Amino acid sequence: MITKEQFEKALEERQTAKVRDRLKEGRVAIAGLGGLGSNIALMLARTGIRKMLLADFDHVDISNLNRQAYTMDQIGMAKTEAMEQLIRQVNPWIELEFFQGKVTKDNAAEIFGRYPIVCEAFDRAEEKAMLVHAVLEEMPESVVISGSGMAGSYSANLVQTRKVMERFYLCGDETHEVSKEESLTAARVAVCAGHEANMAVRLILGETEG
Repeated sequence: MITKEQFEKALEERQTAKVRDRLKEGRVAIAGLGGLGSNIALMLARTGIRKMLLADFDHVDISNLNRQAYTMDQIGMAKTEAMEQLIRQVNPWIELEFFQGKVTKDNAAEIFGRYPIVCEAFDRAEEKAMLVHAVLEEMPESVVISGSGMAGSYSANLVQTRKVMERFYLCGDETHEVSKEESLTAARVAVCAGHEANMAVRLILGETEG
């Protein structure tokens, strides 16, 4: 059985002691546990941050398996529950909080306001905009990282991280959204998820440029 001490030692050997000291105190909230959010959550769990808040209202469906982190035996489970199961297999020591329900403009600040970094990972453009506005207007101590443009099979090099303003970062190609002509694939969604997770790590380490 692997111990927490062994886990921490392995991470420190790969991250350096100075970086590890910062990362193990990191706290990130993830709004939406679909293709973006489920992959962001696993990446941050592997990185060994201290705490995450995972928010989603949905349940795992067979249609999710082409791009989300879930497995066949998790179909029908609440995504918050399924995500906890996956994360505990990677990092059983991370602190987790959950919100099982719909995030709205009326409850977003209450749900996420205690977290310095909020990763937006919703599907719908209006929900993305709602959360970004809620963080910028109602959570003055928080930074939001949002995703926009990850559909299609275009070059992964088009996916970038851009600092839009002081507390708002945007990841994606900012062009290719889901439509009748554009679908989502695991690889390109994971590239965008990696950008969000990496920006969260950089913010924890005090790096704020885009």
